[in-house]
Amino acid sequence: MPVTPFRWFITASGSYAMIRQPIPAWLFWSLAVSGIVVAIAIYAGMSVYQTRINPTQSVIPGLKGFAEGFDLITKPRGNDKNPKPSWLVTDSKVTFSRLFIGMGLGTIAAIVLGIAMGAYTGVEAFFSPIISFMAKIPPTGMLVIYMVAFGTNFKMFIALIGFGIFFTMVQSIYQSVKKDVASDHIDKAYTLGASEFEVVLEVIWKQILPRVIDNIRLHIGPALVFLIAAEMLFASEGFGYTIRQSQRFSNMNVVYIYLGILGTVGLLLDYGLMRFRRWLCPWFGE
Repeated sequence: MPVTPFRWFITASGSYAMIRQPIPAWLFWSLAVSGIVVAIAIYAGMSVYQTRINPTQSVIPGLKGFAEGFDLITKPRGNDKNPKPSWLVTDSKVTFSRLFIGMGLGTIAAIVLGIAMGAYTGVEAFFSPIISFMAKIPPTGMLVIYMVAFGTNFKMFIALIGFGIFFTMVQSIYQSVKKDVASDHIDKAYTLGASEFEVVLEVIWKQILPRVIDNIRLHIGPALVFLIAAEMLFASEGFGYTIRQSQRFSNMNVVYIYLGILGTVGLLLDYGLMRFRRWLCPWFGE
């Protein structure tokens, strides 16, 4: 029986549908692009349908609405005597400085305590109960505490992000030290004359480094959630503040553009960290 294109497609689909079965690169990228095209098509259809019902609607804006929103957030504000940057420039500086500083401080603290808990049983016994308890409290639920302790200025947002990722990241790093670093590796290092610091740096740190980078990748999304939630409530600048103000005035084109920017930045950070891990830790498998 001749092999028709339809029969070939059914046969190929069946083989590629097996668990963890690799697929050709062309098929992978074709499916990836198809998913994006389908999502855009669904949105466009919803926009056209909603516009037919209500020509003045702004809930699901079309291309014209997005062009107006992009122009609104990118044009300079103020006047000739007192020029001001655009919304996009101002909000990007404020929001991403809060994000990077908060994540940086939280990550450094989590690495230090996580390694200490995984390496020293006494530190593990002392900190494990409180870390486990604090990790179960939603960081956004502690917004009022951070506000009372730090006010509503820059420090509050840094504390929210730093503590928001700190406790769960400590647990992940601590578990990685316990499970991924074999005890015989540590014993061999001591036998070869390594000092305490050298064991931590050359044995423990190098083996958990890929997991630490993956932990940072996984915490980008939650950190953005904490930050945007706080900015919507307390900030006078930033992505969260502008999203709240735009929603009040039904400028959904601005809301969608800002959400798209946040998603794109998060995706680029995730991809950049993944490439960085592959370059820095080539021995670590996917």
